[in-house]
Amino acid sequence: MSVRVLLVDDQPLMLVGLAILIGDTDDLEVVGQAGNGREAVRLVRELRPDVVVMDIRMPGMDGIEATRQATAEPDPPKVLVLTTFDDDEYVYGALRAGAGGFLLKSMALDAILDAIRVVAAGDALIAPSVTRRLIADFAATSGPAAPEPDSSLIAGITDREREVLALVGQGLSNAEIAERLVISAATAKTHVARLFAKLEARDRVHLAITAFEAGLVPRRR
Repeated sequence: MSVRVLLVDDQPLMLVGLAILIGDTDDLEVVGQAGNGREAVRLVRELRPDVVVMDIRMPGMDGIEATRQATAEPDPPKVLVLTTFDDDEYVYGALRAGAGGFLLKSMALDAILDAIRVVAAGDALIAPSVTRRLIADFAATSGPAAPEPDSSLIAGITDREREVLALVGQGLSNAEIAERLVISAATAKTHVARLFAKLEARDRVHLAITAFEAGLVPRRR
């Protein structure tokens, strides 16, 4: 079955370009297009897409608020934020709103298609190196003071799962976790899958932020 995609951008040329790009694939299908956040939320409710490719800066309702509303829907779509602006405020705002990942429009076209597939599968599209930067910046955010670590966030997970979660929080991939813990890649993947279920995480980035908030990732002062 094709992944059903809703495109959201206030630039018509961007919508056309993405629609053509996706139209050339066998496993992705554009089911709708929106030019602002309010229209995007309406189409999410009407079309029930699998993935929403969401711009951030749009007139009226922006992409972050639209993401928040879309991911609050019953059986919500996955959201891939695709923007021109590599700004930490946008990154954190989008991830906190429920986006499954954050990608720049300057990325290669094939990378955008791959990102849609990754988000549709419920994983994070953000590369481990970028995840490390996001979590490091999240720990040192200049916004309101972060609360003290809350170990109750990870109650019910095993000691091994705590180890795996801590490594996810450092931005390690499954292969890197396997190498670090001297386990197979399949076993690492199984532990991560169990963490998704136990912690009700949306994606890998959500797991990483949970690791930080639970005190498994050192905070920078």
